[in-house]
Amino acid sequence: MDQKKIQRINELYRKSKAEGLTDAERKEQKILREEYLEAVRRNLRGQLNNIDIEEKDGTVVNLGEKYGNKKGN
Repeated sequence: MDQKKIQRINELYRKSKAEGLTDAERKEQKILREEYLEAVRRNLRGQLNNIDIEEKDGTVVNLGEKYGNKKGN
């Protein structure tokens, strides 16, 4: 998600607290928040898929390979 969208999310939040939002602005805020959350989830999923864990027996297991690089949830 680019910085402009994050700034817009913040602007809409501040406006909602100060004076309220129009219906169109509420819809825009909801869409932007959903985009933001999806980007955070995608980033976290990518990080978790690249974690290697060393087991007690010395073997190294990649979490992404172990759990199938899940992309849907």
